[in-house]
Amino acid sequence: MTDQEILEAVNVVMAEEIAPALASHGGGATVTKVESGVVFVELEGGCKGCPGARMTMKNGIESMLKERVPEVREVIDDTDHM
Repeated sequence: MTDQEILEAVNVVMAEEIAPALASHGGGATVTKVESGVVFVELEGGCKGCPGARMTMKNGIESMLKERVPEVREVIDDTDHM
């Protein structure tokens, strides 16, 4: 699977499953890029700077993306939390 194909598959999961969960907490996330199966995600809204952001990224977003799109190797937090 190419990075473009991974990006397309990841964006479907983000829109259908992850975005609604984050929105329920006043947040959101956008995939900024995919490089060699590594997905870079920027958190938005209530998720940006949240103390639980690291847990949300690894235990929530990364685990779901890896489950739904097995070609995803890792998810990197691309957010400027400052």
